[in-house]
Amino acid sequence: MLQLFKTRFEQGKRTLEFPGEHTLPDRFRGLPALRPELCRDGCAACAESCPTEAIQLSPLRLDLARCLFCGACAEACPEGAISFSNRYPLSFRSREAMVLDGSEAQLAGALDQRMRSLFGRSLRLRQVAAGDCSGCAAELTALGNVVFDLGRFGIQFVASPRHADGLVITGPVTDNMRFALRQAYEATPSPKIVIAVGACALSGGPFRGSGHSADGVPPEVPVDLYVAGCPPHPLTLLDGMLRLLGRIEAGR
Repeated sequence: MLQLFKTRFEQGKRTLEFPGEHTLPDRFRGLPALRPELCRDGCAACAESCPTEAIQLSPLRLDLARCLFCGACAEACPEGAISFSNRYPLSFRSREAMVLDGSEAQLAGALDQRMRSLFGRSLRLRQVAAGDCSGCAAELTALGNVVFDLGRFGIQFVASPRHADGLVITGPVTDNMRFALRQAYEATPSPKIVIAVGACALSGGPFRGSGHSADGVPPEVPVDLYVAGCPPHPLTLLDGMLRLLGRIEAGR
């Protein structure tokens, strides 16, 4: 027991200050940077290398909802028109805002004043795994550890949608889970929010067009926050939730 106390004391404070400046390792692929002016006429190497058809040409665009952040496009482009930064904010309020064209990305804004007054200090979420691989679920679980400590912001995950203020959805929403997701949404008391996490929930990811899924969250479940990634980093998730609640805009 004494050795445990000694080890914990030597570790010091483990919880990250947030919001704050956090630089992730170079191997982390964050918000892509597009430079359409570098595109060479007739070159389609980046689009051909993308496994999810996330890249459009003439003009160059990249759909973050489909992006797996595999880096194949950056490696294939001979001109360097596509690169990945280590910026972890990757949350958006609309599906259209996720299509990058080289201009500054329009990251998620806050809910309206009424919704912020309801959920800004106390938000309970129920995760629905709609056919996911557990990658996004693992990152969501990490939010509860001592490093990220989601609970200090008043955000917690609960066991039942009836006790929740909203849903966090992962996975491409398989046929077997579509009805269950709709039931969970209807069981969540209004007003409520929905957060779609990861490429599968946003667009179907690598399973898009499989015929056995809805290619992401179906239209009968309206989404308030889209978080890109495959899977998103815990800091990406934390950043998105706090942007939605207006906590980052207020500098808290």
